[in-house]
Amino acid sequence: MALKKGFVHVYTGNGKGKTSAALGLCLRAVGRGLRCTFIQFLKGWETGELLAAKYLPNFEFIQTGRPDYDFKPTEEDRRRVNKGLRLAEEKIKETDVLVLDEVIVAVHLKLLDERRLLSLIEGKPKSVELVLTGRHATSSLVEVADYVTYFQLVKHPFYRGEGARKGIDY
Repeated sequence: MALKKGFVHVYTGNGKGKTSAALGLCLRAVGRGLRCTFIQFLKGWETGELLAAKYLPNFEFIQTGRPDYDFKPTEEDRRRVNKGLRLAEEKIKETDVLVLDEVIVAVHLKLLDERRLLSLIEGKPKSVELVLTGRHATSSLVEVADYVTYFQLVKHPFYRGEGARKGIDY
């Protein structure tokens, strides 16, 4: 099954759930026989979604980030982000749903030229559903998207000193 028409989604904001929402969309799509490719930018550590993806048919999961990424971007991160976008440019031709997780953050951190991302969006096959996640979506990305969802942080245990928990936060 292929989509007749694919749309562009932007999941942004400071709230928790952007990656989870993209994974939920993929779960639904795989259930309907669509092929999904999920590329995580900046993340390179073992996440629950990385482990779970191995069990799903038609679901390719790729991380391009450093395993020790510490939220202090380096030239190595820039190389990895740009490698991830080149991979996205290839994968977009052979998948039904393409998720670029944290790509918006990569643009915000100036690790990726926004024009390259906009070019990918502009040139995507008409039948591909494209999902971009990450904080700090620019007005240009919001403008070209068909769906824009803003995740607002109201309360989070992190601010009480609770660390991230395996299986819940990653």
